[in-house]
Amino acid sequence: MKAFWENFVGLLRGDASSDRVVPPSGFTFNLTAFSAGIMAFLAVFAMAFSLASGRLADRWGNELARSSTIRISAPADQMAAQTKAVMDVLATTSGIAFARELTAEEQQSLLEPFFGPDVPVGDLPIPQLIDVIEDDTGFDATGLRQRLAAEAPAAVLDDHTRWRRPLVRAASRLRSLGMLSFVLIGAALAAMVTLAATAALSANFQVIKVLRLVGARDVFIAGAVVRRFSLRAVMGAFAGTFVGMGVLALMPSTQGAGEFLTNLGFVGAEWLWPLLIPVLSGAVGYVATRMAALRMLRRLH
Repeated sequence: MKAFWENFVGLLRGDASSDRVVPPSGFTFNLTAFSAGIMAFLAVFAMAFSLASGRLADRWGNELARSSTIRISAPADQMAAQTKAVMDVLATTSGIAFARELTAEEQQSLLEPFFGPDVPVGDLPIPQLIDVIEDDTGFDATGLRQRLAAEAPAAVLDDHTRWRRPLVRAASRLRSLGMLSFVLIGAALAAMVTLAATAALSANFQVIKVLRLVGARDVFIAGAVVRRFSLRAVMGAFAGTFVGMGVLALMPSTQGAGEFLTNLGFVGAEWLWPLLIPVLSGAVGYVATRMAALRMLRRLH
């Protein structure tokens, strides 16, 4: 690994003699930079998607894990007594940090997406909801259900376990999908660079033949090709990365509109992560070009 990075840094420093070995082939070199730019642009969005999915999974896991709801379905003349009994039980239950009754306005806001803003909450047999937040120690859900069944039979505890796990699992799979897309983008870049390097070597077959006649080794010839294609990959990736970051920075915020995927973008220090894309693109270009060049040169013997 140390030798790999030493060779990679050596490519960036350059070698004037090896740069003149293989004449520049405009189409293939420009194609490499263009392909690297497109792949880096897509990689920025794949990385943003993966990080946003991770934030979503963490948020759902943390918030829903500490939140529970008690639903009281009782006749109107018993609702107040049942609600008071539930609040008394919660006040004496260890592991509960906070509990409060949802107001009629809050319950109406929960129903508004389904029934519209004019739903008459007071005229409907809507159960009373109590929001429960547990502390760091947590509470015994089974024991609380037993106490509620004895003192407030109309109350039902929902700790969100049934639907929290599928949501967190789905968000985690989205994060894995983003990482898989990132890997596939790198593989596509490697394939494009390999094809371009092979085409450049084939186009300069006569030059390579003459170089061999004067004693040039395959490693020396391959080094010229590797340097040119690696630098084109780095430059193209830099351009694509900064364009992608600019597009993400200009995207409108979704705060107040559901915050789908907690805003597709980067937060805080996450903006530094895309800067690794050009470096990784250069490394991919180096490995792919070197393997393709040495393989092609062996075939030309």
